[in-house]
Amino acid sequence: MKDFKKPPFQQKAVAIGFTVGVHVIVIVGLLYLGMSKPPEQPKPIRTVLIKPEDLISTPREETEFTETAHENVAKEITQTAEPVQEPAPVIPTATPPMPVPFPKPVPAKPETSQQDAQKAAQQAKLAELAARKIADDAKRVEQKRKADEVAQLKAQADAQAKAENKAKADAQAKANADSKRQADAEAKAAQAKASAESKRKADLDAKRLADNAKLKAQQDEKAKANAEAKKIADAKAKTDALAKANADAKTKADAQARANADAKAKADAKTKADAQAKANADAKAKADAKTKTDAQTKANTDAKAKADAKTKADAQAKANADAKAKADAKTKADAQAKANADAKAKADAEAKEYAAAEAKASSAKKAAEEAAQKKAEAKQIASTAKRDFESKIKRAWDTPIGSTGKSATARITLTESGAVRSVIVNSSDPDMKASIEAAVRAAAPYPMPSDPDARREAQNLTSTFKSSN
Repeated sequence: MKDFKKPPFQQKAVAIGFTVGVHVIVIVGLLYLGMSKPPEQPKPIRTVLIKPEDLISTPREETEFTETAHENVAKEITQTAEPVQEPAPVIPTATPPMPVPFPKPVPAKPETSQQDAQKAAQQAKLAELAARKIADDAKRVEQKRKADEVAQLKAQADAQAKAENKAKADAQAKANADSKRQADAEAKAAQAKASAESKRKADLDAKRLADNAKLKAQQDEKAKANAEAKKIADAKAKTDALAKANADAKTKADAQARANADAKAKADAKTKADAQAKANADAKAKADAKTKTDAQTKANTDAKAKADAKTKADAQAKANADAKAKADAKTKADAQAKANADAKAKADAEAKEYAAAEAKASSAKKAAEEAAQKKAEAKQIASTAKRDFESKIKRAWDTPIGSTGKSATARITLTESGAVRSVIVNSSDPDMKASIEAAVRAAAPYPMPSDPDARREAQNLTSTFKSSN
């Protein structure tokens, strides 16, 4: 199911816009409240009682009526209802003076014109004093009202200036805090990116060193196998040469035996020929001796005895020589047989070593083939997992508007559990870069293969993204 969450950069833009809008509304409201005229509080109704001694005393006149002027005034201004106590206004205002009622004219007694003029003059003087006092009170009230208005305007201006200064200070502080937070976030992101890049380089270096070590081990194993094979071949060649030497020695011994037999046969034939010749000579001597004298017979007998002794000695010497030759030939044959047996035992041992080395080379070759097959299977599993990762990322990718035809390459490093360790996107469009990074992180965690080699192979992924929006 596609994740409709906004990428982090869009959420940040919405939050910043909302915050700026709220601050603008607050500042406009404060300016409106500071510049508008505050509502006037209702003026309280107060009762003012004027005592007779507060007015200029005038001589009382005897009239036909029993009531006096101050009694009449008291009856007119006395309030019958209780005054309503309301809260005092925020800005104090002066209380307007109550008009002082003039005493009602009292019907005069029929007097003389001088008394009427004096009474009229007193009344006019009293009226003038009252009017002057009312004018003075009104002037003082007006001056106080103007001073209060000036103070109020000044207080409003000060309050507005303070509010504006506070708003500016708050805005500046917020801007500084936002700048600092953004700078910290950028520094942290840069540091994280640098750390991820350093870690990625270290991982690549470690992987390269491991691959080099593995390749060197394979090369050493191959060289060792070649050396073993060469050693086995040399042993086989040496065994073949030794077998050939043994065969040559055997052939030579057989030839020597045949030569010895031929020599013996020739010696026997010669002995027989010599014996036959001697017998013939003896027979001839016997024939000759018969014709000679007895002296010659004796001489012949002595000569024959000597000849027999000589023949017997020759025969004994020949027998001794034959026995010695047979003993020498037997000793030589025994030595040759022992050498042949030693050569055969050595050849058997070398053949056994060759067979063991060949078995070891075969097992090493089989292990190498199994390792290569396992590595190929791990690569196949990792390739399938990487394709699944790419499909999952592209399903979660929210392509930016106006990025049709643009492409970007992402190098992704994952942990063994499938979490994102680092994402490096190469793109000239910042929106493409941010959206791809958001999609990679939104698609995590990734299902990693169970095989250790395949999981290690699937931890590094390079993918190309092309926008069709």
